[in-house]
Formats: sequence, structure tokens, C-alpha cells
Amino acid sequence: MIPIIAWRNIWRSRTRSLVVIGAIAIGVWAALFMTGFATGMARGYVRAAVDNIVSHVQLHHPEFKKDYDAKFMIDNTSSVVEQLRQLDQIKALSARAVVNGMASTPKGARGVQIKGVDPEQEASVTTLREKIVEGNYFQPERRNEVLVSSALAERLHVKMRSKIVLTFQEISGELTTGAFRVGGIFDTGNKPFDETHIFVEHADLAALLAPNSPADEIAQEVAVLLNDPRSADAVRDTLRQLLPGVMPETYHEISPDLEMYESQINTVSFIYLGIIMLALVFGIVNTMLMAVLERYREIGMLMAIGMNKTRVFFMIVFEALMLGLVAAPLGMLLGWVSMLYLGSRGINLSAYSESLRLYGLEQIIYFELPTEVYWQAGTFVMITALIASLYPAWKAVSLRPVEAIRKI
Repeated sequence: MIPIIAWRNIWRSRTRSLVVIGAIAIGVWAALFMTGFATGMARGYVRAAVDNIVSHVQLHHPEFKKDYDAKFMIDNTSSVVEQLRQLDQIKALSARAVVNGMASTPKGARGVQIKGVDPEQEASVTTLREKIVEGNYFQPERRNEVLVSSALAERLHVKMRSKIVLTFQEISGELTTGAFRVGGIFDTGNKPFDETHIFVEHADLAALLAPNSPADEIAQEVAVLLNDPRSADAVRDTLRQLLPGVMPETYHEISPDLEMYESQINTVSFIYLGIIMLALVFGIVNTMLMAVLERYREIGMLMAIGMNKTRVFFMIVFEALMLGLVAAPLGMLLGWVSMLYLGSRGINLSAYSESLRLYGLEQIIYFELPTEVYWQAGTFVMITALIASLYPAWKAVSLRPVEAIRKI
């Protein structure tokens, strides 16, 4: 009986109730919208980093990352690669020769990390091929080609077919140089990465690093792409047992900021929901308090004819909960429709492209929202409505029936 009375009481002031329902629904939608934007941005950043830079797992010699010295190569690279190919969790891999050096042109010089890659292997692990904005990806008929980013090309004052001299230490410790020509210019959208990395063919770099060694045994890094990113930790542990002389690391270990972005997604949703629900508390309190004061005599009459304070209390609480029960699904529906549209179309932030490039963020943000966030939003609304109803309900039960009945 009490829920039925509460439901009818809501619609006695239809306009006011619809305004509150609309405010709650828009609040829920706003929280889902902002959470979807933040989640899409975070996951886009992680995806871009994995696709362009770190992959899911990387393998190095245990000493390599201390100084990035080229002499610390992965032992028996061809055997390691073959063992990796046997694992079902691995989708693709790329064995790379990696060395720090200097890229020089007649108009400038810059310290860079030089990566020697097999074109087909690299294309299966990263999106480098798709990021070419001028020229071509590695051409089989051409030798000593180098791929540079548009940002680095601007700093070195080079263009297509310009000559770049690379200087670095070979594995014996001696300085060596090689002349390369720009075959392609790429843009990953991550300015810090683009300005410090260039790519050459593995065979060309291996010939300079270790002239007397087989090229397929020259690798300081193996990048691994997994079928399921969630299996990264398990694959790392497997590789530690399978390859004791190699140090495998997940993308979380290589770039701790990626783990921070992923781990903060749920926190962000709670923050947005919390802030918006806190604002809605005052709207619900105001509405319910007005409803109580307008029905001062009515509530007094109910108490005078025998309705006890507990029932009056729960009647007011049910009114607030029912407002939330109507509004929450509407807001969740609006959020779901928004996620469907913006998840496929995205929001183009190219007007801020230069700022986004500084932080490695994508120009188009595709909204994403974990399913559990919808349930969190609904739960938050009901908790908010419950909390907001307590003061008006207390105000109602604190009335004295005789005084309330005489109230004009």
C-alpha cells in the first residue's frame, strides 16, 4: 500500500516531478558521457602506444636496457623466434636490431634510436606501414632506405630521397657510419616518439652492427603482439621459464603510464558519478522538502487517523526512490545511445592536434564504456535518492498532527 500511495503522490505535481526526473536522467547521461570520453581517450592512448611503440610484450638481453648498448644481443635469436612462434597466445612478432646513435644531415643532427626491422614482421606487429604520410614503406628493390617521422624530417631539414648519415657503435664498440636515403615519412601522432626514432631495414643495420655475423642472429629486441592483451602477464611468466637467458616485459612494465591509464578507468567513472550525484542530491532534497511542506496538513491528517511515523517516513523515501527508478533507466538509455553513436563515429579533436601529439593522444576519440559503469550509475542514483530523502522524511515524521491540521 505504501509504495502505491508514494507512486500516486509523485504525479500529483506532474511538472515538478518531470523536471526532477529530467534533471536526474541528464545527470546520469552526463556522467556516462564524460566517463565514456575519458575511457575512450585512455584506451586510445594505450592502443596507440601498443600498436606503434611497445607491443604487448618485449624481450631483451637482461643488460640491454641499462645503457642500450648494442653488444647486449639476444642469444640464439633465430631459435628464440622459432620457440615464440610455437606459442598459441602469440599473434605476431618482430625481431629488431636496436642501437642509439646520431642522425646527421648537412643542415642538422639529432640523437635518435635506430631500429632495424624486417618489413613484413614489423607490419604484422605495429601500424608503421599505415602511418606513412609521404613516400612508401620499405621497397624490396631498394637498399639503405630509412623511414623518418615528419617531425624529425622538419628538424633535420630533409625530404624524400634526402641523404641521412647514421653514426653509432657497432657491437665491438667501434664507431661506424652508414649513409641512408629517406624512402618514407611517417606520423604516428606521438611527437616525443616520432622525434627520437627512425627505422631502417634489419639486414642493412645488422651488416653495420656485426659485419661478420649472420643477420638473423642480430637482434637486441623482439616485440610480441598477443591475441589477447589480458594474457600479457601469463605469457611473460611462460617466457621466463621457457627462455631463462632473456628478459621478457609486458607493456605495463615497459611503460608504467599505460598501466596507470588502464587502472584509473574505474576510478574516473566513480569520480564523475560522485560529483554529478552530489549535485543531484540538492535537487532531490529540494523537491521532496517542497512536497512535504505543501502536504503539511495532509501528512498531519494521515498521522492523526492512525498512520504511524514509520509508514510516513517510508512513504517519503519511496517517493524519492521512485523518482530515481524512473529517471535512471532514461539516463542510462541516453548514455547507451550516445556510446553507440560516438563509439563508431568518435569526436574529432584535430583542432587540438598539436597539443594531442605532445601527449601521444589520438585526434579522434572513440567513446568506450564498460558495461559495469551502467550498473554503477543506476546504483549511484538509487543511493543518491535514498540519502536525499532522509531529511524530508525526517521532517515529515517530526510534525505534530494537531499543529499540522491547523496549518493553513
